[in-house]
Amino acid sequence: MSRWAGSFRWVPCLVLFLAAPAAFAFCGFYVAKADTRLFNRASQVALVRDGDRTVLTMANDFEGELKEFAVVVPVPTFLRKEQIHIGNKALMDHLDAYSSPRLVEYFDPDPCMMYKARAEAIVVNGQAPSLDAAADKRAKSLGVTIEAKYTVGEYDILILSAEQSSGLETWLRENGYRIPNGAGPILGSYLKQGVRFFVAKVNLKEQTRLGYSYLRPIQVAFESPKFMLPIRLGTVNANGPQELFIYALTRKGRVETTNYRTVKLPADMDIPLFVKDEFGGFYRALFTEQVKRERMKSVFLEYAWDMTWCDPCAAQPLSPDELRSLGVFWTIPGARGSNGPPQVFLTRLHLRYDADHFPEDLVFQETADRANFQARYVLRHAFQGQITCASDEYRDQLAARHEQEAKNLAELTGWRIAEIRRKMDLVSENIDDKKWYERIWEK
Repeated sequence: MSRWAGSFRWVPCLVLFLAAPAAFAFCGFYVAKADTRLFNRASQVALVRDGDRTVLTMANDFEGELKEFAVVVPVPTFLRKEQIHIGNKALMDHLDAYSSPRLVEYFDPDPCMMYKARAEAIVVNGQAPSLDAAADKRAKSLGVTIEAKYTVGEYDILILSAEQSSGLETWLRENGYRIPNGAGPILGSYLKQGVRFFVAKVNLKEQTRLGYSYLRPIQVAFESPKFMLPIRLGTVNANGPQELFIYALTRKGRVETTNYRTVKLPADMDIPLFVKDEFGGFYRALFTEQVKRERMKSVFLEYAWDMTWCDPCAAQPLSPDELRSLGVFWTIPGARGSNGPPQVFLTRLHLRYDADHFPEDLVFQETADRANFQARYVLRHAFQGQITCASDEYRDQLAARHEQEAKNLAELTGWRIAEIRRKMDLVSENIDDKKWYERIWEK
């Protein structure tokens, strides 16, 4: 069973500021991004929400023979066939690329210049076909009702309700769904809430006919006052903690969790130049360190931005057609206000979770906060040209800056600062001005 889960054209900062005084620009050269492929056991979910309307896109992270794939997802309402769609994985990849944590770099001007340019970071009715009489009778004897049965794309889909968890668990096992031991109590808690279950299997014959060799994302659209994401079933038989990336697209502003802390990752910090060649390892270490500090009980904000622009761009914003394919229904042509720029705000959340630290499903709320935020890390290159004036002040500032970069990296990742200094070749710089007792417990 699966767990449920461009290039950047640089513009001078001054020009950006004068052209758009209401917008605070980050500027800088985009260098690299930290996408979801850096993490093992990583699931992706796109969550489009406006009012009580939700469109959910689930990118499957299943590894194994496709004939063994199955997913069981609690849903708050009955789903008709027209509410289920098969999406395009490229859309999730584009969302990931656009919102990924990023590395940018700046180059010092000639220190003899009279001024320095500084970048400021401000920061429809469908009926289920009749089932085999014996199978229908068996389901009823277990208190399971098969409310609908659809084939959508390469998936065979059932909409189930049940009277008790034991009967539902038995029925799922008898019908080839691999339900892990211990799932009963979680299934029971969902049944008490009156939810139904969306159950999908791969139809190998249909997949072959369609010509796909991989699983495409499943999309469902529904209306419910509940703004939440069920994650507990996926923790029952998980082999260690899992990664979940949530891309929430809303009309008003940033999304946060209400039953867990939503924490901004540390960002906009200068780090040593050598990280450019190992940004992936840096970001994995950074995220692991922040999870440790929060005792794996928080959801982390990696990105929050209006989809009409980006700065710097790790990828171009999604087009109106791409947004509609993800379910952003308020940008459909002909809809009120659809002729202007799409009013879409993207929030990227990242959590590492297991059953012990995340015993509840994720509950969200949309806020009116439209402040831009990105997990962004900065490389600053020293001036490499010929310095024709007295520059002792610049050299002193440079030594202090390098030391601060080393400290920043150690603070972000938990790496030993002595090793960081060695890799930065700081041994010849003046870093021995610390008090003797500051070095005793230094990492």
